[in-house]
Amino acid sequence: MSERLERLALAVLQPGFDGLTAPGWLRHRIAGGLGSVGLFGRNIATPEQVTTLTEELRRENPDLIVAIDEEGGDVTRIHVNTGSRWPGNLALGVVDDTATTEAVARGLGRELAACGVNLNWAPSADVNSNPDNPIIGVRAFGAEPDLVARHTAAYVTGLQAAGVAACVKHFPGHGDTAIDSHHGMPLVDVSRETLAARELVPFHASIAAGTKAIMSAHILLPAYDTELPATLSRKIMTGLLREELGYTGLIVTDAIEMGAIADTYGIADGTVRAIAAGVDAVCVGGGLCDEDTVLHLRDALVDAVREGRLDEERLVDAAGRVHALAAWAKVGAAEPVDYALGLDAARRAVRVTGTVTPIDRPAHVVELSPTANIAVGEQTPWGLAPVLAEALPGTTVTRARAAEPQLIDEVLRAGADRPLVLVVRNLEHHVWATEIVAGLLAARPDAVVVEMGIPGAATPGAAHLATHGAATVCGIAAAEILTGRRLA
Repeated sequence: MSERLERLALAVLQPGFDGLTAPGWLRHRIAGGLGSVGLFGRNIATPEQVTTLTEELRRENPDLIVAIDEEGGDVTRIHVNTGSRWPGNLALGVVDDTATTEAVARGLGRELAACGVNLNWAPSADVNSNPDNPIIGVRAFGAEPDLVARHTAAYVTGLQAAGVAACVKHFPGHGDTAIDSHHGMPLVDVSRETLAARELVPFHASIAAGTKAIMSAHILLPAYDTELPATLSRKIMTGLLREELGYTGLIVTDAIEMGAIADTYGIADGTVRAIAAGVDAVCVGGGLCDEDTVLHLRDALVDAVREGRLDEERLVDAAGRVHALAAWAKVGAAEPVDYALGLDAARRAVRVTGTVTPIDRPAHVVELSPTANIAVGEQTPWGLAPVLAEALPGTTVTRARAAEPQLIDEVLRAGADRPLVLVVRNLEHHVWATEIVAGLLAARPDAVVVEMGIPGAATPGAAHLATHGAATVCGIAAAEILTGRRLA
C-alpha cells in the first residue's frame, strides 16, 4: 500500500532540477513512478544537448512527460541564451491572422518535439485588460476576448499538430491583475458575468480546440470563492472548469512555490489542497529543484490520504489523467522546422509611426533595460544593438538599467554626427526611462524610438517603431526597417 501510494503521489508531480544532465536522484525517482519533469533555462545549452538530456530521462521511463515553459517571444527557455526565433503572443495578435498563429505554433512544436519535449506550458490565454499588469503584458494575444480566443485556439491546434500537448494558462484568467502571483496574491474582484464575457472566453475556445492541459492561476476570484485562490479552490477547479466548462483533460498548477501559495499555505499543504480541489499535476521547480522537495511533496500527499484529508480515488484519478496525457504525447520522428515563419510573422507585427529614413552608416543605440519580470527572466538577451552592429559595422551602444547622472550628455556625445536609435521596453511603466527618452529627444528630435514591449498611447518621437515583443526575430524585423534592407 505504501509503495502504491508513493507511486501515485510521484505521478502527479512535475518537478524541475539543476544541471544540463540528469542527476542520479532524478533518474531514480523517474524509475520509481515520477510522471513528469520540467525543463527550465538552467537545463538548456543547445538543442542537441536537450535532445540528449530527454533521451537520458526516458531511459528510466519511456512514457515520461517532459514539460517546458516555451511561449516564444519574451518567455523562452529553448532559446534562453540567444532570444527566441518565434514572435510572442502580442505580435501574433497584432498580425491577427490565425493561420499564421497556427503555423508558428506548429513550427515551435516541431522544434520542441525534436528535442524530446512533449508538454508545453503555453500558450497564455489571458486577456490583458489591465494595462498595469506586471506579469502578462506581451505574453497575451491582446486585450479583446474574442481576439485572444481565436488565437488561443489556433495556437493549441498548431502546437498539438506537432505532437506536443498544449497547456493553456492561467485559468481562469490572469489578465486583470496588478500583482505578480510570483510575489503575492492577486485579486480579480469582478462579477461572474464579467468573467464569462472576458476571462473565460479564450478558455472556452481552447477547450473546443481540444487542449490537452490547462494551467491554474494563483489568484483570488471572490465571485466564485471568497477564501481560496483558484488553484486550491474546488469551486473553481472542479465546479467551474470541470462542471460548467465541461473540461475533461489534465489540470496543472502554476508553480506551487510561487509566493501566492508558498507564503500563505506552504508548498506541501498547497499541493494537497490543489489535488483535492481537482488539479491533476503540480508544477514545482522554477525555484525549488531538489530531491528533498520532491520527497516532501510526495510524503505530504501520502500522509493526506492516510489521514483522510485527501480521498485516495481523487489521487488515482489525477494520476490517471497524467498517464493518459503521456499515452497521447508519444515522441515521434523529428519533422523539419521552418524558422522563416517566425521572422515573417515578426516583420508583419511591426508598426511604424512617422517617416523612418534608412540608416546607411554606423549608428549609436541606446538600450534602456528595466528589470524583467520573473517569467521572462534576465538571462535572455534582447534589443537591437547586435543586429545593427552586424549590419552597420562601427555601430556603438549605451545600455542603462536606471537613471544615471550625466547619461544624457554621454549619449549625446557618443551619438554626435551619428543616427541615434532609442530602444525601450514598456516605456510607460518606467518613469526613469521616460525622462531619459524625453531628454534625448529634446536634443535629438531626429532620433528613432523602438518600443519592444507594449506601446503606449503616446509613444514619443517623430518616428517610432513598435515591435510588440522583444524576441530576436522582433529585433531583426525592426533593424530591417531601420536599415531599409533584409538582414536575414
